Amino acid sequence: MNVSKDLTAASATPLVLAILKENDSYGYSIIKKVKELSKNEIVWTEGMLYPVLHRLEEQQLIESYWKASETGRNRKYYTITQAGLKELEIQMKQWQIVSSTLEKTRDLTGQYEEVSVKNHANN
Repeated sequence: MNVSKDLTAASATPLVLAILKENDSYGYSIIKKVKELSKNEIVWTEGMLYPVLHRLEEQQLIESYWKASETGRNRKYYTITQAGLKELEIQMKQWQIVSSTLEKTRDLTGQYEEVSVKNHANN
């Protein structure tokens, strides 16, 4: 199952910031890392990632610099800023709230299914 576009877009900022917290990286490497971490469930394109990187840079959550690759070609690398680390912490807490709430609805759904089955058995 692939993750929906809406959820992919919503998760882009915390995913990029978390990846950059570990190491500075360039666009294509970030795309590969997300694909790897999600076991191919989240597949980003350059057209999706670069606007996110530009927005994060405008918000001063990340910075960029040019660095020569092993092949000698210059690549634009991104690094997280102190403001980006603070934002990542906020985003992670928000996602934990969402995840926790979803887990609770799963528990409710299971409870409702049990009640429904019992009610049908008694009729």
